[in-house]
Amino acid sequence: MPEEETIHDKMQLLIFSIAGEEFACKTNQVKEITKMMEITRMPMAPVLIKGVINLRGKVIAVIDLARQLDLPSSEQGEETRIIVVDFDDNTVGMLVDSASEVLRISTADIEPTPAVIENKIDTRYIEGVGRIGDRLFVLLDLNKVLSLEEREAVEEVATES
Repeated sequence: MPEEETIHDKMQLLIFSIAGEEFACKTNQVKEITKMMEITRMPMAPVLIKGVINLRGKVIAVIDLARQLDLPSSEQGEETRIIVVDFDDNTVGMLVDSASEVLRISTADIEPTPAVIENKIDTRYIEGVGRIGDRLFVLLDLNKVLSLEEREAVEEVATES
């Protein structure tokens, strides 16, 4: 008889899409999800920074997560969302094509990143590949998506506005 799964063997994930691919992150990394709003572009900002938004009186930088992951950026539409994340003392928005669902899955459904991929690309922010039936998604650690230098650039843009 199989052992019963405990609450510690499960994780709650936010599923979102970028460039037609499904990604996920742990819900405890997400402060909130907001609909697309007007983004003010910042002159001389690094390419990954889309601009800044006013989120309830606080100016936060928004990064284009597609660009950061080296995926094609999509047209912004009705389903476009901004995933708001806290990095240290800084709040950052991450632009995604859509945020579709929150799932509770077994940790056994997360496979390590295949070694052949780890050897070819920067996988510091990839926690593994999740599977639900025939459906696959890449599990990201949003706290590691930005390098230290990129975090500093994002912080600088947010404080300059």
